[in-house]
Amino acid sequence: MDQSLKQRAKKKKKTFKKDLQKADRTEVIRSLPAYHEEAFEHIDCLDCAACCKNYSPTFKPPDIRRISKELGMKEGEFVDTYLFLDEEGDYVVNAKPCPFLKKDNRCGIYEFRPSDCARFPYTDEDVLLDKLEITLKNSTFCPAVFRVLERITEDFKI
Repeated sequence: MDQSLKQRAKKKKKTFKKDLQKADRTEVIRSLPAYHEEAFEHIDCLDCAACCKNYSPTFKPPDIRRISKELGMKEGEFVDTYLFLDEEGDYVVNAKPCPFLKKDNRCGIYEFRPSDCARFPYTDEDVLLDKLEITLKNSTFCPAVFRVLERITEDFKI
């Protein structure tokens, strides 16, 4: 994980939080797709994969059904092999890095990955504002989240 990103995000956490709470929600949400697109013009997830190396998505029942079917496993076998229930009652991977992460930082189940993975890092949707604590945590390891938060702060001059 990029320690400098983690340190920069921690330094800006209070500013990001304050600014996001003050910003015009509608205007920020309207701007997110452009910020998201701009961030990913500069960032390649395959260079990083910090999300897959250090954290787990939640696996919802539809994800478990879909992935176990694609892997040719029974749902219970898939859960027993790869997942556990965390303290919040969500199914998450039982190992770090993610057991589906390949050495080249590609996902071994990319075409049928969990919806959490498909949507991550949520920089183009209102989840960025609705789940502020998760967004701030994500900014400590995901360069795209950090970049989008910086753009919001800069552009809205809060």
